[in-house]
Amino acid sequence: MFKLSSTALLLPMLGATLSGAALIPATANAAGGSYYSAELANPSATGKFVAKGVVWSCEGVNCGAGRGTSRPAIICAGLAREAGEVKSFVANGKALEAEDLARCNGAK
Repeated sequence: MFKLSSTALLLPMLGATLSGAALIPATANAAGGSYYSAELANPSATGKFVAKGVVWSCEGVNCGAGRGTSRPAIICAGLAREAGEVKSFVANGKALEAEDLARCNGAK
C-alpha cells in the first residue's frame, strides 16, 4: 500500500479551481466589451475603482465593468455614489429607462 500526502491531493483540486476562476472574467466580457457601460456627467477622478462589488474602469466620462450580482439599477446607484452623476447606463446591451436612471442618481 502507498500513502499520499495532503499536498498531492490538493494540487489537482487547486488547478481545477484556478482554471475555473480564469473563465469567469472571460465570460463576463465574452461579447468583446463590458457587461455594464456608463457615461458619467463629469470625468471620473480615478481610472479604476470598486463600487457595489464591481470593478469599474473609466477613461474620462466612459466607464465599463464586468457583470455583478445585483440588479442593474443597484449597480448604477453604486457607480453614482462613487463616481458622480451617471448620464447613461447600459447592462448587457439594455439601457436603463429614464425613471430608473433618475433613481440611480438620486441614490447618492
